[in-house]
Amino acid sequence: MNHVAVPGADGNLNKQLIDTLIRSRLFRDYESVFTKATGLPLTLQPLDYWQLAHHGKKNENAFCAMLAENRATLAVCLQAHEQMIQHTNELPHTVTCPFGLTETAVPLKLGDKTIGYLRIGQVMRRSPQRADTEKVKRTLAEYGFRFTNDVRKAWEHNPLIPQDRYGAIVRLLTFFAKQLSALINQIVLEKQNAEPLFVQKAREYIAKNKTESLSLADVAKASGASVFHFCKVFKKSTGLKFTDYVARMRLEDARTELLNPNRRISEIAYDVGFQSLTQFNRMFKRIFGQSPTQFRAHLTTGKRASKAA
Repeated sequence: MNHVAVPGADGNLNKQLIDTLIRSRLFRDYESVFTKATGLPLTLQPLDYWQLAHHGKKNENAFCAMLAENRATLAVCLQAHEQMIQHTNELPHTVTCPFGLTETAVPLKLGDKTIGYLRIGQVMRRSPQRADTEKVKRTLAEYGFRFTNDVRKAWEHNPLIPQDRYGAIVRLLTFFAKQLSALINQIVLEKQNAEPLFVQKAREYIAKNKTESLSLADVAKASGASVFHFCKVFKKSTGLKFTDYVARMRLEDARTELLNPNRRISEIAYDVGFQSLTQFNRMFKRIFGQSPTQFRAHLTTGKRASKAA
């Protein structure tokens, strides 16, 4: 397969490519069949992803969902996930978290670059013994999390997939990852061939400098086009005016940062490149149909609703 360069090698573009795959019929059909066959949630996530992969999904592990609602245990889970991602290169990588559950990341490639991962897990690979339950109880206590009857019940009902069967599932996902990689390489190659070179250069320049002050004249000059020609062709190629394109890239980053409850909205606004909080709030609502505050509130409500369901 020909190596296709990631435009700007930018995290936001990785997200766009992964979103394209998630909307594809290939992924949606496979996800449906996979979940029916295994009972496990399947997640496709971009390279930079701040949150638990399966949280809020229909088949989420009930025990993991409880841990996600507590800040201390959530941090432990995220650390385990981060360790898994850091060690996932050309081959899938599997980790077992401090609470005894196994999860695996399978890399997705664009050319020779990893742009995302297929994620499965939240399972036991052997039947838990009494000693395992006591160890989990002690570990939870270290983080101030009580091992209540509900927690015990969720722990005892963790999905069990024997090691050999789990390994076979991972191998199937590896084959599927190659199919998805071939699809996104084809999509990007077709797009690059259809898109003028100066538009590609503009995208790269914007991706690298999106947190700085960006003027239309500067970007047009960096791309090698006149301002008039740039405006006309850039909108035709991207479907967005220059200012809306820049704002959307910044807002995509902001939306990811808003998933972190420890970050202030005003801090995020300035970090992603907006010069005023008012402008940030107005553009966020225009693009996503709700304010940043409403977006965060909706996340919290969605978590509670999925848990109740």
